[in-house]
Amino acid sequence: MQKRLTQKQVSQIVAEVERMSQRRESEIEVEELQQILQELNLPDDLLDEAVMQVYRKQALDKQKKRNRWIIGGIVAVLLSAATGTFLVQQQNRQALARVRAYNPRIGFRRNDSTSVRVISREKTPEVFYNVTLQDAPVGKQLELGCNWLTPNREIAHQNSWKTKTISKEVWNTYCRYEFSENVPPGKWIVQMTLGDEVLEGMEFFVK
Repeated sequence: MQKRLTQKQVSQIVAEVERMSQRRESEIEVEELQQILQELNLPDDLLDEAVMQVYRKQALDKQKKRNRWIIGGIVAVLLSAATGTFLVQQQNRQALARVRAYNPRIGFRRNDSTSVRVISREKTPEVFYNVTLQDAPVGKQLELGCNWLTPNREIAHQNSWKTKTISKEVWNTYCRYEFSENVPPGKWIVQMTLGDEVLEGMEFFVK
């Protein structure tokens, strides 16, 4: 033992001695316990079994407490994960809600800058519906679709696709449909969708 102690060490030693003394005073020797049982007219031959039962109950209580801590930790982790998932989903929904489409164009080429309004079915053309997205979520992919509606508003054709990972907020995309000679003439509509929402639609004539 070192000869010199700091004031903090002295305080800690005094507190430890006091704790050990209180523990010694609270403990009862087996002989004392047997005497207590005799004074209460209880059989002391059951003492060993009773002591074992007490130890078992104490161990069980400790295990239950440990299990409660473990279960509490698991629940906390699950709640944290669920909260994180909800926040991510909420952010994704908000990001999708900001997406807008503008400058819709119907043409005969992908990303055509010009737009046509009348299409001749005799030429059986492949027609592109070009749309520019605004506030597209950078780093994400969008699942888009197109509905090509006949003059009777029946769906003649549907497209569905996933974009590449978006690298800029202004993003060009398109869908296409090849018209045949037997499609009905009249006023058609093409719609671009994001999920269940129609982002943009455009009318054109087929003759």
